[in-house]
Parts: sequence; C-alpha cells; structure tokens
Amino acid sequence: MKFRPLHDRVVVRRIESEERTKGGIIIPDSAKEKPQEGEIIAVGSGARDETGRVNPLDVKAGDRVLFGKWSGTEVKIDGEDLLIMKESDIMGVVNV
Repeated sequence: MKFRPLHDRVVVRRIESEERTKGGIIIPDSAKEKPQEGEIIAVGSGARDETGRVNPLDVKAGDRVLFGKWSGTEVKIDGEDLLIMKESDIMGVVNV
C-alpha cells in the first residue's frame, strides 16, 4: 500500500464474519451486518499534545481491533475497501 495516515489516524481492513450460522444456515449478503472487527494496515505517527510533543499510538500494524459500527470513513485504496479512523474510535485490541 502506498498510503500513510496522518497524526492519530489508522487504516483498518474489515475482517468478514462467517457466512453461516452455527446451525448451518447461510446468511445472504443483504442480511449481513458490517463487521466491527478489523486488522490495522497502517498507522500515523501520533497525536500532538499542548506542548507540541508527539504521543505515539497504542496500536500497530497487524493488530486485530474492535471498533464501533459507524466508526471511520470508508475509502477505496488500490481497489480495496478500507476504513480510516482515529485511534480513539477503536474500542480495543483482540488477542488471538
């Protein structure tokens, strides 16, 4: 990817949910909800505080994260649908 987010923003690729329920029922695309889990692709350098010092982000590329349903801005980069959001929109890191 040739994109680097600025400041405290991150680029996230959604991780698609299962297409079947535990009972084996196939869920059509029109009935699926947008996944709220994703993998961080790129991170900015960090936010500046009042003194001008850069505070690094708590997340890094490769982390699996949970975020709000309506978080971020959807963009298409190199033909791939991605989200750009602030670090504060991320609820937590999933340890697998």
